[in-house]
Amino acid sequence: MVILQLALPTTSSANLRPKLPSLGGKQVTVPPSLCVSNSQQSEHPTSSSRPANRQSVAAIVFGDGSESQLYPLTKRRSEGAVHIAGSYRLIDAVVSNCINSNITKIYALTQFNSTSLNSHLCRAYSGVGLEVVAAYQSPEARGWFQGTADAVRRCLWLVEEHPVAEFLVLPGYHLYRMDYQKLIQAHQQSKADITIVALSAEISRETGFGFLEVNSENQVVEFSKRSEKEPATIISVKSPRKSNDNGYKKLASMGIYVVKKEIMIKLLREHFPKANGFGSEVIPGAISIGMKVEAFAFDGYWEDMRNIEAFYQANMEITKKTDVGYNFYDRDSPLYTLPRNLPPTLITDAVITDSVIGDGCILDRCEIRGTIVGLRTKIGDRAVIEDSVIMGSDIYQQAEDELSSGMKGTGNDIPIGIGEDTHIRKAIVDKNARIGKQVLIVNRDNVQEGNREAHGYTISEGIVVVLKGAVIPDGSIL
Repeated sequence: MVILQLALPTTSSANLRPKLPSLGGKQVTVPPSLCVSNSQQSEHPTSSSRPANRQSVAAIVFGDGSESQLYPLTKRRSEGAVHIAGSYRLIDAVVSNCINSNITKIYALTQFNSTSLNSHLCRAYSGVGLEVVAAYQSPEARGWFQGTADAVRRCLWLVEEHPVAEFLVLPGYHLYRMDYQKLIQAHQQSKADITIVALSAEISRETGFGFLEVNSENQVVEFSKRSEKEPATIISVKSPRKSNDNGYKKLASMGIYVVKKEIMIKLLREHFPKANGFGSEVIPGAISIGMKVEAFAFDGYWEDMRNIEAFYQANMEITKKTDVGYNFYDRDSPLYTLPRNLPPTLITDAVITDSVIGDGCILDRCEIRGTIVGLRTKIGDRAVIEDSVIMGSDIYQQAEDELSSGMKGTGNDIPIGIGEDTHIRKAIVDKNARIGKQVLIVNRDNVQEGNREAHGYTISEGIVVVLKGAVIPDGSIL
């Protein structure tokens, strides 16, 4: 008997070459060649099949940061490559926004733990105008990217050769849906040098990108941000531009910027040639020298994945029958990713309620409640999974590998997946984890913070996180 209370996502594929979902009524085939640029040569992605439209904007997407808030999920991958909702990666939301906004020139700048991210972007999006620019060293710049501003500065030679009027700067690891064309139109109509996207509601929590003091004409008159070197210190800069308006409001920046092309070049090469951080140095610097900086209010769902708790809740919201959270089923603004050509999920007498199940899973006589189950997940008989995120597996393990003849006691005798009679509650299980039989992952002692990496897991804000490839022996209690 199978009980399903939430529709399972399905995909179909007709051939072995990866394809993107339909764009503009046509199918876009992704060429198999690698598309990573290292500054020595430039690839030329296949044109998108979306309706032709002259674009004034090139998007610059940052796939990672030097200090991730999602560790240990980012121990071996960048933030943008972290899996979400069973089938996607965080960067898919941002790239999909660009595609749905008909932005056909996208540069993804990557550096830290970027192998997985580079591979995903090249395989999924090279056919729609996305180019990966990996961190590089050159005779003029021996070191790696020192920050977001430094990364853009060192890639200006590449991006400035295209006939665009503005650059759209985007963090690649936030979850939200936005029509960037509305933002670009507002920027152009206001004749601003820079437009900063900010949350429309006044909030008290910090987003990490600073607060904006905005007048009634949406002009930014003051910028404040907590010092990265001294967190107890608030750095504040005021615009010298005159304003007779006293109707100020305080908005939180989302780290999304539209910058005129000539202004970007002047800021990075002339005004602040040594600045490393875009949001922490270049933006407040531009305000302080009197450039026209406007705010664009955004009132939709936005999650900046500020910590493990936020990531966990973003996943849990998918399983709830409410309008809260990100809508992964929006037909008018679809979320794209790389099709994996996997078989349908096989379910044998499982009871599944309020859950999302990815493709290619093998679910035996288990019980799954309020859980995200990722690709190729295998769950044994009588296992119970509650309120958890199971990221799945990169491979199907062969029967002879599962037996692991002669490898007893090394962890290889435990197959990838979740063993029989195991109970998991309020946990995140990263990819390729080997969880044995009769294991309890329920945070029985209600520990809020704990680092047990040597034993294959950590605890963050009461959420147990099983590391990628970890081995949890039979009978373990976490």
